[in-house]
Amino acid sequence: MDDGFRGLTLWNTMKRAKEEFRPLDWQDPGKAEADRHVRMYVCGPTVYDYAHIGNARPVIVFDVLYRLLRHLYGADHVTYVRNITDVDDKINRRAARDYPDLPLNVAIAKVTQATADQFHADVAALGCLPPDHEPRATDFVTGRGDGHDMVSMITTLIDKGHAYEAGGEVLFDVTSMADYGQLSNRRLDEQRAGARIAVEGHKRNPGDFVLWKLSSRGEPGWEAPWGREAWEAAGRTGMPKGRPGWHIECSAMSEAYLGQTFDIHGGGLDLIFPHHENEIAQSRCAHGTAAMAQVWMHNGYLQLEGRKMSKSDGNFVTIHDLLHTKRFGRRSWPGAVLRLAMLMTQYREPIDFSVKRLEEAEEALAGWARAVTDVAPSAPSERFLAALSDDLASAAAIAELHALRKGDPAALRACLDLIGIDVAGYLAATSDLAAPLPADAIAARIAERLDLLRAKNFAEADRIRDQLLAEGIQLKDGKDPDTGERITTWEMKR
Repeated sequence: MDDGFRGLTLWNTMKRAKEEFRPLDWQDPGKAEADRHVRMYVCGPTVYDYAHIGNARPVIVFDVLYRLLRHLYGADHVTYVRNITDVDDKINRRAARDYPDLPLNVAIAKVTQATADQFHADVAALGCLPPDHEPRATDFVTGRGDGHDMVSMITTLIDKGHAYEAGGEVLFDVTSMADYGQLSNRRLDEQRAGARIAVEGHKRNPGDFVLWKLSSRGEPGWEAPWGREAWEAAGRTGMPKGRPGWHIECSAMSEAYLGQTFDIHGGGLDLIFPHHENEIAQSRCAHGTAAMAQVWMHNGYLQLEGRKMSKSDGNFVTIHDLLHTKRFGRRSWPGAVLRLAMLMTQYREPIDFSVKRLEEAEEALAGWARAVTDVAPSAPSERFLAALSDDLASAAAIAELHALRKGDPAALRACLDLIGIDVAGYLAATSDLAAPLPADAIAARIAERLDLLRAKNFAEADRIRDQLLAEGIQLKDGKDPDTGERITTWEMKR
C-alpha cells in the first residue's frame, strides 16, 4: 500500500522534531488516488504597505516547498492556500492618512488593492508561483452559504462554551481548552504569572483573545448579533456592526479550502505566538478535532547588515527597493539573486541579509547561467533531491549545484528550475547592462583614484569608486605584501 512517503522529512514545530512526511489523504483508505491532495496553508501579507525583505523569506521558503511537493506528488495533487489580510487597524490608519478626503471604505479599497498588486508583482519577480487559492479576509467574514465564515465559527465557539461576549467583544476563553499553548510551549499559569500589563476588566482570563469587536464610527463593519448593549450605550442604532479579530481569519479561510485538518501550516517564527497558537485553539475547539494541521513549519528571522530592521533606525528595506532602486548596495538586484541569497541559509536558521551575501549569490548565479546557457534540462540529481527532501536543506542542495556546474549542466538546469531559479529571466534582466570598460580604462581610473587618496582628496576618490561600482566594477583595496603600499584590484559584479 502507498502510504504517501516520498522521502521527504520536515521539522514539525509542534513535535519539536523532524518527521517523515505522509500526507493525510494517503492515510484514508476510502480516498480515491485521483482525489488525493497534499494540503498546505501559509499566512500571507497584511496589505497596508509594501512588503519588506523579511516578508519575502516565508514566501520564498514555502514556494520552494510547494515546488518540491508538486515534483514528488504531481502538480495536480497539491493544494496551496496563502491568504491576504485586508481588514486590520493598520490598514484603516494608512487609508485615513493617504486619502483623508475620501470615505474610509473607499480609501481602504484603494490602499489594499494597490498594496496587494505590488505584493504580487514583487513575489513574481522573486520567482514565486501563485498559490492555488488566495482568499481575502473580507470575503470570509459573514454571509457565506457554506458556513465557512468567521461569524459562523464564532457562533459555534460560543455555543460550545469556548467563547463569551463581554464589553462589546467576543473573546475566546483559553481555559476552556485543556492543552492550550502546545505549539508555543506556553502554559496558562505561566502566562498569568508573567503578566506585566493590566488586564481589561471584561476578560475572564489574561490570555483570552478577541474573536470579534465592535467597529467605531467610520470604520468598516459587518452586522452581527454581538455587542448590542455597548452599541446602544454609545448612542448608535440598528444592528451592531463589528469586525473580526486577527486570528479567526486564518481559521475560517483554511477550513474553507483545506478542511478541518490539513497537512502543513507555515509562516514565520514571529507567528507561533499568539497567532498560530490561537488559530489552533479556535479551529480545534470549533470542530472538535485533535489537530488543525499535521505539520507546523516556521522560517527563521531575518536581519539586515547585522541589525534588526526598523523604520525608526532607517534600515527598513522593501522588496521593491531591492528590485528597482539603489537603496541597498548602491544598485538594484535581480529577483533571482534575491531568491538565491535567501536559499543560501537553511530556512529555520536566522539570516543576516547583506550586500556581501547578495554579491556571493550573484557570483554563483552568473556562473551557473553561463554553464546552462542553451542547455536543455534533464532531471534533478538524486543528491540534490535528497538534500532538498531533508527538511529543505537548501545549503546542502546549493553545494550540489556547484558540483553539477562542471559535471552535469543538464541536471543543473533541472535543479535550478525545481527551486524556482529562472536562469533565462536572470539573463534577460542583466542583458541590457552596459558593456564593461576596457581593462586599460579601468586601470587608469584606479591609478587616478590612488593619486587622489595619496593627496587625501577622499571625496573625489570615493566618487570614482562609486562610478565604477555603478558600472558593475567592484574595487578591492589592499597592501602590497613586500612594500606595504596600497594596491587596488577589481572584479566585475554585474
